[in-house]
Amino acid sequence: MVLKQRTLTLCQVTSNQIRCYELSPGAPAQGTYEVAAGSTLGFTAQSSISHPGTLQFYMAKVPSGETASTWDGSGNVWFKIFEQGPTITGGGLTWPSQGKSQVTVPIPKSLPSGEYLFRVEHIALHSAGSAGGAQFYISCAQVKVTGGGSGSPGPLVSFPGAYKATDPGIMINIYYPVPTSYTPPGPKVWTG
Repeated sequence: MVLKQRTLTLCQVTSNQIRCYELSPGAPAQGTYEVAAGSTLGFTAQSSISHPGTLQFYMAKVPSGETASTWDGSGNVWFKIFEQGPTITGGGLTWPSQGKSQVTVPIPKSLPSGEYLFRVEHIALHSAGSAGGAQFYISCAQVKVTGGGSGSPGPLVSFPGAYKATDPGIMINIYYPVPTSYTPPGPKVWTG
């Protein structure tokens, strides 16, 4: 299943909009999509990913008494399920997601069943040589995971709170001098 992603930009990591970038904060999406643990889920961009930068996917389990359509995703509840950095050569950095209009990720098989918010994030780094220069393209979807396992996702982070504008994976000159390494920001990936 692939969900549509909006092309909206955010540059402030301390904004509540870093969580899901809702057009109308607090307004739920049209529906909650059902997906089996171990299957693939993704987003289709309105246009292709045109800027160089890292691609990451996060999820957050909806607490008891809430639904994916009413919960705002606040608190230390987000865990990363995928990150994609660049290929680095002497001539520069190549970003695998650049130029793509559709990106997908497998949902860990051991992810417990239940409702989640599913978050995709592309951090455009073409202007990231100073604090506040990175551009965040973010979307969330409401999903219900079925056939899950008994895994314990983590580490858990909050949005805002997971990033600082000066984190090395956010504030970086990707052109000169050519970086010799790159680590995407945020927690380690939980693979299940």
